[in-house]
Amino acid sequence: MKANAPARWLPALALVLNALTWGVSWWPFRQLAAQGLHPLWATAMIYTMAVAAITLWRRGAWGELLRTPSLWLLVLASGTTNAAFNWGITVGDVVRVVLLFYLMPLWAVLLARLLLKEALTGAALLRVALALAGAATVLWPTGAGSGGLPLPRTLPEWLGLLGGFTFALNNVLLRRESSQPEATRALAMFAGGALVSALVALSLQASVPLPPAPAWGWLAGGLLMGVAFLGGNLALQYGASRLPANVTAVVMITEVLFASASAVWLGAGQVTPALLLGGGLIVGATLLASRE
Repeated sequence: MKANAPARWLPALALVLNALTWGVSWWPFRQLAAQGLHPLWATAMIYTMAVAAITLWRRGAWGELLRTPSLWLLVLASGTTNAAFNWGITVGDVVRVVLLFYLMPLWAVLLARLLLKEALTGAALLRVALALAGAATVLWPTGAGSGGLPLPRTLPEWLGLLGGFTFALNNVLLRRESSQPEATRALAMFAGGALVSALVALSLQASVPLPPAPAWGWLAGGLLMGVAFLGGNLALQYGASRLPANVTAVVMITEVLFASASAVWLGAGQVTPALLLGGGLIVGATLLASRE
């Protein structure tokens, strides 16, 4: 029993480490933004470092990626996910952005039906209903003169919604491309994070300034974040490959806890009764998805 204890707990701890890395990533992104580095450029720099590491590890991965057009959609989906999420948590209410990002059960059901031809079961429709109810509760207009439909009203809210949709697409595509080499799929995701963020930043130069002159502060911060994200990804792959998928999904929900607790503690997010109710419905939909 004692000899098997590490084998049982280490994969789960690895997943918690990954969730912690993403859950508190908003804080270093905001520190870099305070030094003049926009989150889009920070994302591009961080993922370029990861691409360099994978290239040194598996040099043949680039050839496999370029020869596999079906993976190019994964490049776009992963890149959009990272650009939208990192930008949203840097400039908006972290709790709201993270909860809208976790509307994945809604998007996953629709995308699996469209791309994988999966049947719409009663359980899947229940998850969709819970996720929609949670989103409506989170986005319901409040205050004097409020009215209209419960739709995103700010850039960070739209970014959270977009990031969650493309993350669900990313996961569906990973299932569809499961026969591809692991290093090639990882390269597609990291390359997407670098390319999409840089291209969006260049297309929005009027509102997204170019990186500032090289300075020790933001260069060192970006390097540390690159190491942390690469380590988090390795921890995810270690844990997810050793635990059932439903267990992995449940453990990864701790990202919501880490993000919400750190944001409220440091004043980057607010918790209201409506947000708690909507968040509970969204998390409930995710937990139901993990049972399958």
